[in-house]
Amino acid sequence: MTKADIIERVCERVGGFSKKEAAEVVEVVFDTMKDTLATGEKIKISGFGNFVVRAKNPRPGRNPQTGQEIMIEARKVLTFKASNVLKTALNG
Repeated sequence: MTKADIIERVCERVGGFSKKEAAEVVEVVFDTMKDTLATGEKIKISGFGNFVVRAKNPRPGRNPQTGQEIMIEARKVLTFKASNVLKTALNG
C-alpha cells in the first residue's frame, strides 16, 4: 500500500473530504509522527502498536567483499512493536 492508497481510503471512509484535503490530513499525520520520532519520543497508537527510536552502539564489522574489518558507526534505528490487537487481527 502506498501513501496515495492511504489517501484514497481516507477519502472513501471518512467522506466529506476532497482528495486534496485527505492528502493534507495524511501528510500532517506523517509529518507529526516524523517530528515526534526525530526528537526521540515514543509513539503509542492504541490497538496498533508502538514506534520507538533506539540508539545502536558502534560495533566491529567486516566488509563482505574484501573481508577487511571495519567499525560500524553508532546510529539510531526505528523499531515497531505491534499491539496484541493487531497481532490477533493478523493471525485470525
